[in-house]
Amino acid sequence: MILIPAIDIKDGKCVRLRQGKMDDTTVFSDNPIEMADRWAASGAKRLHIVDLDGAVHGKPKNAELVHEIAEQYPDIPIQLGGGVRDEDTVEAYLNAGVQYVIIGTRAVNEPHFVSDIALGYPRHIIVGLDAIDGKLAVDGWSKLSKHDLIDLAQYFENDGVHAIIYTDISKDGMMQGANIELTKKLAESVRIPVIASGGVTNLEDLKKLKAIEKSGVSGVITGRAIYEGTLDFAEGQCLLLAK
Repeated sequence: MILIPAIDIKDGKCVRLRQGKMDDTTVFSDNPIEMADRWAASGAKRLHIVDLDGAVHGKPKNAELVHEIAEQYPDIPIQLGGGVRDEDTVEAYLNAGVQYVIIGTRAVNEPHFVSDIALGYPRHIIVGLDAIDGKLAVDGWSKLSKHDLIDLAQYFENDGVHAIIYTDISKDGMMQGANIELTKKLAESVRIPVIASGGVTNLEDLKKLKAIEKSGVSGVITGRAIYEGTLDFAEGQCLLLAK
């Protein structure tokens, strides 16, 4: 199990939101590339980058910054989400050095799109399922869909998808702990890896997630905790990597 630092980009800056609300933003750096430098130096095995502006507008808005980070760190896999709505965008990011492209909104609205895209780019597609009370959200979390989290995850597992990122929106950025119960239930419901996201605050939260690793949880995304200092990234990574 790996710990994955989040670099969320809004207006060219590294920020964190609370519960995905674009008007509840904390800026942690004016330079996302410097943040990538920081986590690379701390030993990150993967970077999680989100183009928040892209998620809202439905097309990439901070692609140049993403490309710069990918070019600077060719040996650190990057998983990139936000504004990925078509195959051209997927191809452009993969050609730029991004290892995994996250499809969220279109995966929920048009599940067959994932089937087609994963066939063309096997092991490079991650589906991002962001839910509140078990219902999935789309368009930068501004709208709720009628799809059920686990039902849709099971639909995708046969499509050649690399993994599923599950984010509990009610927990995201709130520093109140992860949704362990639903993360475990989801991981046990599918055969592909699940990456947990939302609410991680400290080492105790990581210990709880480590305890469900055998259910199929392969990674944990952390953002606000490592920026505000309630979780030391290197220490957290050592905990998760331990046998």
